[in-house]
Amino acid sequence: MAVVGSGPAGLTCAADLAKMGYKVTIFESLHLPGGVLMYGIPEFRLPKAIVEHEIDYIKSLGVEIKYNMVIAKTKTIQDLFDEGYKAIFIGTGAGLPQFLGIPGENLKEIYSANEFLTRVNLMKAYKFPEYDTPIKIGRKVAVIGAGNVAMDSARVSLRLGAEEVHIVYRRSEKEMPARLEEIENAKEEGVKFFLLTAPTKFIGDENRNINKMECIKMELGEPDSSGRRRPVPIKNSEFIMEVDTVVMAIGQSPNPLVPKTIPGLQVGKHGNIVTDEKTGATSVPGIFAGGDIATGAATVIDAMGAGKRAARAIDEYIQKGGKVER
Repeated sequence: MAVVGSGPAGLTCAADLAKMGYKVTIFESLHLPGGVLMYGIPEFRLPKAIVEHEIDYIKSLGVEIKYNMVIAKTKTIQDLFDEGYKAIFIGTGAGLPQFLGIPGENLKEIYSANEFLTRVNLMKAYKFPEYDTPIKIGRKVAVIGAGNVAMDSARVSLRLGAEEVHIVYRRSEKEMPARLEEIENAKEEGVKFFLLTAPTKFIGDENRNINKMECIKMELGEPDSSGRRRPVPIKNSEFIMEVDTVVMAIGQSPNPLVPKTIPGLQVGKHGNIVTDEKTGATSVPGIFAGGDIATGAATVIDAMGAGKRAARAIDEYIQKGGKVER
């Protein structure tokens, strides 16, 4: 069995398949396993030693992990089938960052939360030059968004030495998607909240380093498709914030690399792999998927559940028609 991606969905699926007696190989694009558990969630929320302990246990079940393997580039899904893998689980996550599409968004020191947290958590940017990946934090940081990833980014910024960190969110606190505990922790640590506020333009200096952000005040109108009241700009309410660093934490989309290279694979309008909710089965026989690549950005627990359901479905698929060494 092949598992693409070693995040929570892939690790769970691989472990359960190994317990059933299957020979499982995980293909991981990065140099370390764990996916979002390693690169997305900061050390102070999830100590990496815990993740490493769990991965060691999964390896002890006989699961092999191959690193620096970008499936769809290093190998294709068809290559895996040709090599004898009887079923494939795709758990490549939601690693495509979203942006606002406003002027100045390509200035220096504007990060996606994905890049920002990966540089810090996985590449040890806070230990530069001991490690090769630097990250620059100014005195005044603005994090755009108010989900759990935004709270992580804000709290990491404080730990990297920022003097002021602001969450900038276009709705009110009631509509924040982050867990209440994460919001309270951010407040306790000194993160400031600019609510009912949306950026409209990023402004840089002569070297294209960001130094200002134009914002507009918002008010809440009728509920939109998400069920939350829609933010509406207030005319002539623009103002300027001084910022040295901006982190865009307004969401991630499913990683498109694998889905777009599989002929006949049904993909949703947001780039997610369409699956059967109970089994993780896709439109291509022998290919299963789960976690954020199927649902869009969700929780670790949701991804683990998808991995478990897919493992049971893969076993049933093999028992009913596939042939595999057990």
